[in-house]
Order: sequence, then structure tokens, then C-alpha cells
Amino acid sequence: MALWDVPNSQGSSMEPTGNYSTLSSTSAVTDAGVSTAAPESDIYRSLQAVLRELDSRHSTARVHKGMLRWTLHKKVQKNPQYNLILVKVVIKELEKAERVDCKLHIIPLLHTLIYATIQTPFIPDDLYKRMYDFCKRLLTLPQPYCTVGLTYSRQMKMERGTPGVLYQRLLVSEHSLKNDSYPLQEKVFVFADPAVLAGSLAKVLRVDIESGQGFQSPLGLMRSAVQHSLQAALGEDRCQAAALAHALQGQSLQDVEPYFQEVLSAMEHSAEASRSERSQLTDRLQTLYTEILRSSVDQAPLSHSSPCDVPLPNPEMSFHIWSEEEELWRELAKFIRSNSFCEPFSFPEDFMADLSTDLDPEMPRHSVISTDSGIERDLPEATEQVAPSSGRLSRRGGMKVKPSVTDSVALMQDALEETGACVWGTAGSGAGMLQRRAGTSAMPFPKQQQRQFTARIVMMGDDRVLGRMARAYYWFRKREARRQFLTAKINLQIYYIPVSDQTSSPAKENTSSVASSPCSLASYLGMVDPWYECNITSLGHMIPKLAKTHSSPGMTCEPNPFLSDVISYYVRTALQPVYFTIYYIKISFSNLTKEPVEEVFLSHLELDFPDFKALQASMKDMSMRQKRNSPEVYGAAISVNYRKVSLSNREVDKSLSLRASGVQICAIPPNETEDFNCLTVSFTDMKPKSSLEPKIWTCDIRIRSLERTTFTVCLDNDSRRTFKDVQSIEIAPCLDPGYCLQKTMRSKFNVADDIEAGLSKYINKRLSLPINTFAGIIH
Repeated sequence: MALWDVPNSQGSSMEPTGNYSTLSSTSAVTDAGVSTAAPESDIYRSLQAVLRELDSRHSTARVHKGMLRWTLHKKVQKNPQYNLILVKVVIKELEKAERVDCKLHIIPLLHTLIYATIQTPFIPDDLYKRMYDFCKRLLTLPQPYCTVGLTYSRQMKMERGTPGVLYQRLLVSEHSLKNDSYPLQEKVFVFADPAVLAGSLAKVLRVDIESGQGFQSPLGLMRSAVQHSLQAALGEDRCQAAALAHALQGQSLQDVEPYFQEVLSAMEHSAEASRSERSQLTDRLQTLYTEILRSSVDQAPLSHSSPCDVPLPNPEMSFHIWSEEEELWRELAKFIRSNSFCEPFSFPEDFMADLSTDLDPEMPRHSVISTDSGIERDLPEATEQVAPSSGRLSRRGGMKVKPSVTDSVALMQDALEETGACVWGTAGSGAGMLQRRAGTSAMPFPKQQQRQFTARIVMMGDDRVLGRMARAYYWFRKREARRQFLTAKINLQIYYIPVSDQTSSPAKENTSSVASSPCSLASYLGMVDPWYECNITSLGHMIPKLAKTHSSPGMTCEPNPFLSDVISYYVRTALQPVYFTIYYIKISFSNLTKEPVEEVFLSHLELDFPDFKALQASMKDMSMRQKRNSPEVYGAAISVNYRKVSLSNREVDKSLSLRASGVQICAIPPNETEDFNCLTVSFTDMKPKSSLEPKIWTCDIRIRSLERTTFTVCLDNDSRRTFKDVQSIEIAPCLDPGYCLQKTMRSKFNVADDIEAGLSKYINKRLSLPINTFAGIIH
């Protein structure tokens, strides 16, 4: 049995037992051990166990966190009749949570409800109405409930008008099924940090993730789409599910593909049509259903039967050990190029050649001195016929391309979406800078501006992998602002699964030590989003034990679907991003001949004086030999210039000089009471102490050594990003390339830099890394 295999519900000790008088409790058990005479009571007990686990999220027994939700969904997936029962039970629990004002349960229950609704073949209209009305009532609540309610109310309205359309869209987009009706495509990329996940553990994860997708051939996927869509659209009375499944099973790809294309076209037209037109489309699907049954060679007898189980397979995933930073963007380019079936799409010839150079600014660019006049008629006639291998120069024809309006808006669209969670008119100013942004925009973009591709990037590791992601994200955005290739086509969604190679837990229960955890950002996300802490943070405890479990004697190495199932649930339902500011740092060295380095970091910066530590160690050793106290060492002299921020948004420029042995700069709040979107600066062995604040809150700071002593700088706790012999550093929030692009366009029209005009008033100037969670931030 694998590490996270769980017994069935009949013998599981994790599910409660008791007398539920409000539900039927007749006892009848099948050979599989699942109660069929009282399925509602069974589902109710499982759901209550999940809610109790959510309520006790701060308990010390965290090894099995998230297992109960997975067990519940697996139980429903094995029996399609349980889907409708789960929908009914969850609706009752949501209405109960609304009555007793238990907001902690609302968002987890909503995600459970929608996840079950998508996979349920048939839902009565009265249940659709109750779901839609509940989602609409959430619009009167504050963030994040109104944002989640708005998203799901739109989905419920669409699913009620065209049952089965959400299932069909997920199936088509997640597996890039070629069609002419729905062009959106998605793929999940899992990038693991080799510093944490390597060797046998990486091999185990690759097998579990890539083989746990429930891979099906295009024929099987098309059959599932046709089966589920016809069942949902026609209902139990007009569709004999068993006969339809039997007819589809005996047909080849050439036979099923025309049915798939027609069903997809009818469903997409129905989703955008009026109520009168939908009845005509339903008649069209009824005719197609009859045609499929007649085309079967061996027709099954028609009889009333329950809907067939058509489980939604996990999306297409690929697992990567992220050893090279540019591999991320290379995979994105490959994804777009290989799946562009709606319109031709190609990259310029030099795209892949100079990709690594654009990502790494320190990589040298080799130049060749031209000795010609630059005039085409002065070139020898034979130059154009010379082969490239001869070493002679050849001139290529070129043209100057002016950026279109779409290209200009593509980068700014992301900034506008981030600004949706802020107060309009103050996003570009300093107002509210201490409040972290979360949630999606309330202003959906028109359909023609939607991007065709969605890359769901799942990062696995600790704070170091997020620091690398922030760096890659910054250089990618900067490169795209200079020359666009991917921005107008692809939508990036970033997810994070914390995994630590340390023996300590990835997310400590004591919230006062959140910032000191190796997965401090995950600890923060679990603090503000309980459903994330319950389902995702707990994976950090399980994943490092996988290699030991598979390598143990007598243990089979069969792939386990648990991890791929959790990732699928995470990327499908976690649509509320939390934004973390990316900070720019300029590092100047003591050697004046060495050029300053421009870098970025996301969560931590550690400044250390190795010479002082060596001196301190020698003085301590001397005191031990002489058996007396050593003279007190005060540390290195540094000057600090910073802009102090406060809750009143009144910025004050300050400067000070002191002696310290080190500086800790953290962008992750240490606890819930200090949840501010700024840097917290603390000094080690600070002298003097009385006249200085113990902590500094700032977003802009400059630190410089006043003596010949140099210091080292480590970014995001990553030893691979350590800089030595540093004389000074300057830190400030990164400017979003979308804002810089708008500012450049304004300068062409002689608009003063201090005047916020056009879209720049609504664009957030800071570049942030959005990490998706289930709820965003729950205050």
C-alpha cells in the first residue's frame, strides 16, 4: 500500500460515527463495502469529517490533511449516483453556514459544490436555482466572498442554461482536442527545484504525476465529451445512457469525431444563444443522439437507466526538474507552437537563439565589426550568393514593424487585472500600499482580448524556487515589453506546493515564526487561506517520504493517483491570486572595476559580515583559553537610508548610522497582526540599541558599509544566489513593464512625467508575482 492510500469509508477511523436522525439510516452494504441504501447519510458523514478537519486546521496531527477531501471525491467518482447526492448535501450545508454566519465553511463548500456540479450528468432545475441564488447573495459580502460568488454565479448561470458546457470546456481545453468551436487550451507544468527534489524522489514524482493523469486517447476523450454532453443536455428521460455508451463504444475515431465536432458546436452556440434558440439546439442534439444509436451495428435494448459514469480525467501535465531558468519559457514556447491548431503561429528565427541571452543580462553579447559602408549598392554582387558557412556577411531584408494596439495593451492587461482588487483611482499612487492585493478583477476583458493559451505553472520546493520564479518572471516581462512573442497569446497562472528538504515542517503552526520557516510564503498562504493550508500545505509532509516508501523492501512502485488528483483539484478551483511584490536590488562591489549587478528577490534578503563573524569567533576562542571575558565587539559600521512607511500612508525619509553584525530583510509578515505589504528590516547585534526602532517598515532602502569591511548578500535563502565583497545595496519595488510601456508612450506625446494620464492612472506600478489560492486572503 502506498504512503497515502486510505481505507474505504466503512472501516476508516477518520470518519465519524453517530446517529443522524435527520437522514435516512437504513443499513444495506454492497460487496464493495459502500452503503447504497443510505448514500445520503454516507456522503453527509464524509462531508462533516472534511469540515471538522477544516475547523481543526491548527492541530498537530497534520500528516493526513487533505486526505478526507480526496477520499470524498474518489467515493463520488466511483459511483455516479453519489454526485447528485453530494450536490444536495452541500447546498444544505451552504444554506446552514449562511444562517449561522459560519463564513469559514462557505468557500470550501462552494469549491466542493462546483467540482461536483461539473461532473454530475444531470441536475434538476430547482437545484440549479438554489445554487445560483446562493452565489448571488454572496455579492453583498466583502472580499473574497463577493469575488468567488461572482465567478461561480456566472458559471452557474451558464451551466443552468446549457447543462454540461463546463465539463465539455474543461475536457477540450485541458487536453487540447482539435476543434473549430472552442479555441482555448490549457496545460499544467510542474517545475521542481533540484535543490529539494532530486534523485529517486524526482523519479517517483515524475511517475506519479505523469502517469496519474488518467491518460486517454483522443477517441476516448471524444467519446466522454459526447456521452456527458448528451446526457446533460437531454436529461434522463430523453437519453438512454447505457444505449448511448454502447453505441459509441463500437465506433472508430473517424466515426466519433464528426459527432464530437457537432456536439461541441451546438453546446457552444447554446451557451451564447437566447432561450428560444436553445430549444432548437436541444432538438438538434436529440436528432444527433438518435443518429448515433441508429449507426450502431449491435444496438442495445432501450430501457430506463441511470446516467453513465463519465469521470473528468486529470488535465495534461508535464514534470520538470528546473535546472535551467530558461527551460520554463522554452516549454511555454513549445506548448504554443505545438498546439496552435486554430490559426498558424510561428516564432521568428532568432527567438529560441537569443532566449537565454534575454533572460540572463550578465551573458556577453558577441559583436562583429562591420567594414562595409552600410549602403546596399556597395556590397559585392557575389555576397548574396555566398553560403553562410563561408564566413562572408550577407544582408537580409528587413522591415520596421510598429506595435499594434493589441501588442501595446497585452502587457498592461495583466496590470489592469491586478488593479481590480484595489480602489479605482488610487492604484497608481501610494495609497493603500501596506495592504496586500488579492483576488481577481471585477472587469472581465472582451472575448476578442482573451488569450488562447493558459499555462498553469505549479512550483514545487521552498522559498528558493519562488525566488527563482520571481527572477524568471521579471526578466520575461521585461523582455516582452521590449519585443513581444508570448504575452498576447498565453495567460500565466502560478501555483505553489511547498516542499522542504529540512526535517522541520514546511509550515510551522506557531504563526509568530512564519517568516523563519523554510517555506515561509506557504506558511503565510495557509494563514490567510485555511482551505489552502488544509489541502496544499500538508503535501510538504508527504512528498519527501515518497522515495523512502517506494524504496522500502516489499513495497510496490506502482504510480499513485493521489498527487495528480490533488494538483488537478488545485489548478481547477484555486483561481484567486495573492500578489507578492517583487523587489529590485542593485548590488555594488568594493572592487570599482566590477560592474554593479541588478537582481530581484521575493521573500528574503540576508546581509552578513563574514570578517566580523571570524573576528567574533576568534575573540570567543581567546576568552575560553584565557578563562576570562573577551572585549565586546560591536560589529561593522553601516549607514542606512530608507523611506519609512506607516498605516497612515505618510512616508518619511530617514537616515541613520549604526554598527551591526548582520541585517535581515523579509517581505513575508511574521504573523497575522503584522500583515503588511512591505519589507521588515531587523539588525543583528545592533549598537546602539536605545535610540533605534527594533524593526523598520519600508519599501525603499539603501545600506552601505562605512569602513573597508565588505559584506555578503544572499537572496531568498538561496546559496546559489550569494554575492560576496559587496560595498552597498539599493532596494526598491520593481516597476511593472506594462506601466513603463505606457509611460514611454506618454513621453512621445510630451506628457509630463508627473502627470498620470490615460490608463496609467489605473495601472499598478509595481510588478507582483501572483500565486493562486482557493480564497485569496480571508481577514
